[in-house]
Amino acid sequence: MQIDTFKSGFVAVIGRPNVGKSTFVNHMVGKKIAIISDKPQTTRNRILGILTTKEAQIAFTDTPGIHKPHTELGRRMVHASYEATSGVDCILFMTTPVKEVLKGDEIILSNLKTKLPVFLVINKVDQLKKFKDIDLTIAKYMNLYPFTGIYPISVLENKNLDHLYKDILTVLPFGPKYYPDEMSSDHSNRFLMAEAIREKILHLTSEEVPHSIACVIDHIEECPTNSSYMDVFATIYVERDSQKKIILGKNGTMIKAIKTASMQDIKKILNSKIHLELWVKVKKDWKDRPNDLSNLGYTPDSL
Repeated sequence: MQIDTFKSGFVAVIGRPNVGKSTFVNHMVGKKIAIISDKPQTTRNRILGILTTKEAQIAFTDTPGIHKPHTELGRRMVHASYEATSGVDCILFMTTPVKEVLKGDEIILSNLKTKLPVFLVINKVDQLKKFKDIDLTIAKYMNLYPFTGIYPISVLENKNLDHLYKDILTVLPFGPKYYPDEMSSDHSNRFLMAEAIREKILHLTSEEVPHSIACVIDHIEECPTNSSYMDVFATIYVERDSQKKIILGKNGTMIKAIKTASMQDIKKILNSKIHLELWVKVKKDWKDRPNDLSNLGYTPDSL
């Protein structure tokens, strides 16, 4: 590998919730490293997704959606998103097609104090009836920030992603690989497994429940009676007794559904057959308690 011809660098992906940041990073990396759902604030941690090709290595940072926080967890998430724009080579500001600039986007851009290249990435253009309608969104956002480039894309339809990738390369420096070729994320298997369980809960529950859960992998060990299996023990934390009842479901139907769906992803993560045991515990108001947040893995350093 010639360092003077190989490019490497870091790219932060920021924006409000539900614009498709995690889906984008997963697509670029070619592997699911961040969970996805239609629920706001699905992503709670900064997640590094690493794309390595013959010509470059790009480390994309998926970030929590920037929103008006109402809890200590929310405040930490928003802080983590802005922090992710430091120490990178390029920033992708992601939004979706709109007729008027959303207040949330306006606030994000007003807080974005940087001399780095910032690309405007307008995702979900597949939802437009006519592609030319994107011109309205572009015109509105061009007045807010001196973007280095503007890219209407559709991750779902793989539209214009090659163009965006090539232009990202133009602003990255020449340099060495920072990560091994086989590495696609900087997070541990424990983190990925806990996120897989949380994703299934996001898909299977509604209202306040998805936002009130946290998941921790307590223990992983080789099954003592069958070495071809791994035993995984995890705890799902909720804030209310009523939420615990929802997670368990009538006659345990919901927790069984969560377990069955989670096992498929965890098998892939561990590359092994597994036994999965889930417990549900109430930890009241954990999202506003600094000690609970730290114990659950939501420390400022881990977000």
